[in-house]
Amino acid sequence: MTSATPNIRLFVENDLVSDQEFLIDGNQGHYLINVMRMKEGEVVALFNGRDGEWMARIEKTGKGKAAVKVLGHLEDQAEEPDLWYLFAPVKKARLDYMVEKATELGVSLIRPVMTRRTVVDRVKEDRMRANAIEAAEQCGRLTVPVIEAPVKLEKLLADWPDDRLIMFCDEAGGEGDQEILPVGRAVEQAARAAELDKWAILIGPEGGFDPKERQMIRSHPQAVAVTLGPRILRADTAAVAAISLWQSFAGDWQ
Repeated sequence: MTSATPNIRLFVENDLVSDQEFLIDGNQGHYLINVMRMKEGEVVALFNGRDGEWMARIEKTGKGKAAVKVLGHLEDQAEEPDLWYLFAPVKKARLDYMVEKATELGVSLIRPVMTRRTVVDRVKEDRMRANAIEAAEQCGRLTVPVIEAPVKLEKLLADWPDDRLIMFCDEAGGEGDQEILPVGRAVEQAARAAELDKWAILIGPEGGFDPKERQMIRSHPQAVAVTLGPRILRADTAAVAAISLWQSFAGDWQ
């Protein structure tokens, strides 16, 4: 195997085993050949979310295509936190940012949630996946988050699995005898009480959830209301803050 060190990482769908040969085309092929100007004999790192990371050599190039041969194993597939990121869609540039940062911060699934105050009624799932793939390639993780279709809040809660807790980022705070805790205390107490380690983070739209939605979420048996501090955060800022805090207390930053 060549001693060269790959400086380009690509996500592929193909199985990765020694001496496997296949064609890289589409967006990935365009990136390799037309953007990075890769030549025959140069090496890249490949990952598929299942088999770890592998080195491959470019055997032949064409117009936006590259035939590659897998040479050897670089890194084992590692277990990652099982964290879903659920959010009310925002405008395109901020949505791109949220998907990118959620991927970099290690979430396993990303899903838009439609609420009564959601201002964006359509999202492009293929664009979200492309952003997630690019972020995974750049940040060194060995998986790409699952991108799921948008869902209405009511259906999301009605179909919620019994084995996963919801970290509800409630910008309105506690009311009356409703307790709301900082992320660390809330996560530790809820996980210990429920004996669960699967979580989702739920963040609302610009303007927040309406009162009926807040009550619906708070009354859900799997929901754990948390505060992200005394200031009202934009949705994209809240996403970075919430995921980072969760990773610090319950994820792979410990």
